[in-house]
Amino acid sequence: MLNTSLIHIGLWLIFLNVLIEQLGVPLPAFPTLVAAGALITQGSLALVPTFAVAFVASTIADIAWFIAGRFYGSAVMRLLCRVSLAPDTCVRQTEDRFGRLGGFTLVIAKFVPGLATVATPVAGALRLGWGPFLLLSSTGTVLWVGAALAAGALMHDQIDALFGQLRSWGPIAALVIAALFAAYAGAKWMQRRRFMKRLRVARIAVDELRHLIDEGREPLIVDVRSKVAKSVDPRIIPGAILLDMTEAQAEVASYPGDRDIVFYCTCPNDAGAAHVARVLIEHGYTRVRPLLGGLDAWIEAGYATELHTPPIEAYASATAVA
Repeated sequence: MLNTSLIHIGLWLIFLNVLIEQLGVPLPAFPTLVAAGALITQGSLALVPTFAVAFVASTIADIAWFIAGRFYGSAVMRLLCRVSLAPDTCVRQTEDRFGRLGGFTLVIAKFVPGLATVATPVAGALRLGWGPFLLLSSTGTVLWVGAALAAGALMHDQIDALFGQLRSWGPIAALVIAALFAAYAGAKWMQRRRFMKRLRVARIAVDELRHLIDEGREPLIVDVRSKVAKSVDPRIIPGAILLDMTEAQAEVASYPGDRDIVFYCTCPNDAGAAHVARVLIEHGYTRVRPLLGGLDAWIEAGYATELHTPPIEAYASATAVA
């Protein structure tokens, strides 16, 4: 009876760990699944229930984020990136992967830190069909859970020895595990702080940009959003030129040094625009600023936009099943 209760507790812990990680909490579930794989080999857990609870937990989170992305689009992705401990692996890189790999991104997402939570709302925002989404997401989940359980089975002797050591430490073991998780979160937080420090570039407000345009100063306005982001929202500031971030280094070298240059995006903290502005500043440009609040702030201020129609192949590649 006690053994059955412990098994149920173990399954619930696996379910909750997988669920909250896939919902965006930085509490890695892969080590838990590896440990579960070792326990399966020892007969302490059953394979089918363990696999099932992990699969169901991951699927619940994926469907929740997919629906959120479908109904709220880029707003959800900006929120995720704003609270992410790893902003450099957030929305922008996810959008770029969708641009290159299409829906196959969902298959590999769970193996890339910071990508799994963002990939599903991006898929929703791109209006990926329910059938392809469930197929690709489920395939990725099966591979991820299966790889973790298989790793645990292969290393069951080492994991058993580790468990034995932890048991011998008693209450200290819990403190050690908590310290490891705290160190992981701390390292990610420091990474975020360094990233945010790099974004400290003077901004230009939308009213000031409008004033420059009205005065005939002809500022060079550059849209640095990803192809996927432009597919989701094709509106641009009138007269803006489009910059492919993968070619930014070569493109920006040709920009004039005697005009105001304004970059904009729709990222939290204007991250993409600030990054490109920093590149130009490091090349000696002085009249370069990201737009504070990006395209969203421009639209909220009531200023006009025009539509950019992306090439059909750009949208097709972003939503392809494979």
